[in-house]
Amino acid sequence: MMTLIDRYILREWMGAFGLVLGATVGMLLMQSMYDDLGDLLDVGAGVVDIVFYFAVKLPSFLSVVLTLSLLLSLLFTLGRLHRNLEISAMRSAGLSLGRITRMIWLAGLLLCGLTWYLNGTVIPWSVEASREVLQDLRIRDQGKIERVDQVEAVYSVAFDNQQERRMWFMNRYSRYTSRGYGVTVTELDAERREKTRLQAREAWFDESANGWRFREGRETWIDPESGEVQRTLPFEEHFVGHYREDPELMLVFDQRPQDLSFFELERVIAFYQAEDDPKVRRYAVRYFGLLAETMGPLIIIALAIPFAVAGVRVNPAVGVSKSIGLFLLYFFLFKTSTALGARGSLDPLWAALAPNLSMLALGVILMLRVR
Repeated sequence: MMTLIDRYILREWMGAFGLVLGATVGMLLMQSMYDDLGDLLDVGAGVVDIVFYFAVKLPSFLSVVLTLSLLLSLLFTLGRLHRNLEISAMRSAGLSLGRITRMIWLAGLLLCGLTWYLNGTVIPWSVEASREVLQDLRIRDQGKIERVDQVEAVYSVAFDNQQERRMWFMNRYSRYTSRGYGVTVTELDAERREKTRLQAREAWFDESANGWRFREGRETWIDPESGEVQRTLPFEEHFVGHYREDPELMLVFDQRPQDLSFFELERVIAFYQAEDDPKVRRYAVRYFGLLAETMGPLIIIALAIPFAVAGVRVNPAVGVSKSIGLFLLYFFLFKTSTALGARGSLDPLWAALAPNLSMLALGVILMLRVR
């Protein structure tokens, strides 16, 4: 049952948390406007387009904002209560530090659930939707002045489908026309030697027929043993039903893991889960890292409370600087484990969990040492 002390602690913290949250969101929004406003104006976006773009992008800040706001608000609130001897008075009344801060821990658990929901649903939607809004604006602008096949084009698209023993290369792929141009598809044998080569001026995925159509090209058959061309056949249009590669997956796979949403990472991993491709490990580490971020609020609380209630004679800045130092340590552990996971020296799941579990254990130890 919530007592008067619980309500007081919760009210003091939530007031500071709301102020810090609003200020942090505003700062990140200003930074985003500084980065993206020029691009929006260059593609002819109007006021409504700009407002809609930033409204869609705003939720993508929430994961970082919640963690930072929780840290600063806890250091401020508990530090002020400690300096005013309010925490000392509560402890003199026989209350433990865990009992005093139990509502904060409960709020931390709720924030863990909120972080899970944000990383798994809201933020992926925000990342993909804001990207699509900017792409649509570019398409609308470029379509007025450029050839249709060059509107919103991605150049040098390469895709190695090891499961089907097939390699793709496109000089460019237009998101506007949903077609690839200058397409080469190479089929390989079990020893990854070339068997057939299909080249076409353009190609697209026909959803109604569930296959790829190629236009104005040539298909070549090659002897894998000798590498000599056995037969070549030109065509005006050619349909291949067993080619079912998703063009969007081809484009996603060439992007950096940190630029992809949770859903896109899930698609990449699901497609390559049977492959031992070192390139996929980076995406797996990022994917599990997003899941591990759900422990962030508990880590913040476990580290912030001991430093916020440091000895009375200790300058509050000392506690703040120590907590910042610990987060630099977390950053070092995060980068190290990510590199080990990407190289295969560490399982991607443990590469994502190791920094968070280490900092959580350290926070618990510091909590237990508080007298």
